[in-house]
Amino acid sequence: MRTISRQRRDELIDALRRGTVPMQSLDLLAVGLDRFAGTLGEELEAVQSSGAKFKAVRGEYGTGKTFFSRWLADRARQKGFATSEVQISETETPLHRLETVYRRLMERLGTPDTPSGAFRNILDGWFFTLEEDVLAEGSISPDDQKQLLERSNALMEKRLAMVTQSAPMFAVALRGYHIARSTGDAATADGIAAWLTGQPNVAASCKRQAGIKGDIDHFGAMSFLQGLLTVLRDSGHAGLYLVLDEVETIQRVRGDMRDKSLNALRQLIDDIDSGRFPGLYLLITGTGAFYEGPQGAQRLEPLAQRLHVDFQTHEKFDNPRAVQIRLSAFDLDRLCDVGRNVRDVYAMHANAADRLSAKADDAYIDELARAVTGRLGGKIGVAPRIFLKKLVADILDRIDQFPEFDPHQHYKLTIQDTELTSTERHAASANNVDEIELS
Repeated sequence: MRTISRQRRDELIDALRRGTVPMQSLDLLAVGLDRFAGTLGEELEAVQSSGAKFKAVRGEYGTGKTFFSRWLADRARQKGFATSEVQISETETPLHRLETVYRRLMERLGTPDTPSGAFRNILDGWFFTLEEDVLAEGSISPDDQKQLLERSNALMEKRLAMVTQSAPMFAVALRGYHIARSTGDAATADGIAAWLTGQPNVAASCKRQAGIKGDIDHFGAMSFLQGLLTVLRDSGHAGLYLVLDEVETIQRVRGDMRDKSLNALRQLIDDIDSGRFPGLYLLITGTGAFYEGPQGAQRLEPLAQRLHVDFQTHEKFDNPRAVQIRLSAFDLDRLCDVGRNVRDVYAMHANAADRLSAKADDAYIDELARAVTGRLGGKIGVAPRIFLKKLVADILDRIDQFPEFDPHQHYKLTIQDTELTSTERHAASANNVDEIELS
């Protein structure tokens, strides 16, 4: 197991302590994903070479869809990709309103150096690159700020020529941002940057000064995404890895909105296939009901055709190159393996590393995994979150802080309804497995 910094280790452990999926260093916890790693790495490399890729992931609760998407995001960042994750929801980010998806994408935009909110850094870095390219021509003095500004804006518009055909306001706004930034007008630069990220309620004075009107709408959002990809590519980034998580929420919206959402997804897939988004790796996650049920993809025949994959054969023969891949449910062995990995990560940079390994040995972790699973009706698929939270907060933290603490003697597993999700509560209430006490 590779060693990570104290900060990265703390971020990972803190997320597990809260019962959430960490954002980085997930390769240290990953179990059973090796069969996907090679193919997905090749796909990222193809996108890096100005290609584009769409991937659909299916799995039920507890199979680790969010973990998988963030694990792949971590790998993408290591290759120089910018990344973003958007949770599709009925109210805040409905898929039939792509302007809201675009806004959340920009809010969550991260790079290897800036985990979130990286757009301004990307933009400033791009303009710096443009100015360096202009100066490299040798015809302008670095001290001639007026000429440098004009020539770099002209170069910007040349490189955005394809985007400008469908979204002329993108280049107009960037020009206004560049001028405001160069003249020290921070308020106007901030307002234009906010408008470029899809934020509503930008001051009219900022928009008037930049020569832009209105707000980014459903159709304009995809053209602005093209512009973002161009900026990323010119800034030296490999591309954009974008996750649309929990697309199954489409099934819960009103019928007309559901149809618009499904059609928006179909259009995204077609645009990727047509080459509209070079440098984009788009991944969606959803349950089997979304892909196969009457209120999901099957409701729109063209979308169902694009997403169809035959899963009748044994999962060990699943094709990782297919447009849709499935995640298998956790079994007890995998759950225990993840627990051991968490213990080993926790021990990094810990003064009590030897004590942690001795008191939370492999046998005890197996015992805790069986106990948590037993309390959840024997349903291993819903156990990982609460198991890892208990392991970190109830066991490893106490061993680390209290030398005399022995989990065999001083700890008895308890699980309250208030700490469970609705799915976990349902599993616990249906419990017909004998409770397994920790000895």
